[in-house]
Amino acid sequence: MDDFGFLDLVWTLLIAYGLVLALIVLFWVVRDLLHDRTLPGYAKAIWLFFLITLPLAAALVYLLARGQGMGERADARRAAEAQAFAALARESGDDGVAREIARGKELLDEGTITGDEFDALKERALA
Repeated sequence: MDDFGFLDLVWTLLIAYGLVLALIVLFWVVRDLLHDRTLPGYAKAIWLFFLITLPLAAALVYLLARGQGMGERADARRAAEAQAFAALARESGDDGVAREIARGKELLDEGTITGDEFDALKERALA
């Protein structure tokens, strides 16, 4: 029987590392490809066909052809997500409470509502 020696272990780990790295690159390429809104559908289908049939070669060609834009597209996606989150937080977060209390204070200063009504409005906003 052959002993499973140190070199066999090293080669096994290197191969496993290479396979995991290849899968990460493939998923990264497919994610970028599917999220790119500037690329027409037929071009995405062609890229996906080659990524499925010749995964490593197609991923390498994709990285060479469109790799520069991958970071730019990812940055644009992150900026859009951050902007959408900030807008949602402004609409539904504590800022809405502050706006409601400020509006109540304006109404109190104008004499539209009484002090008791302002206190009730403030308690309702903070609840």
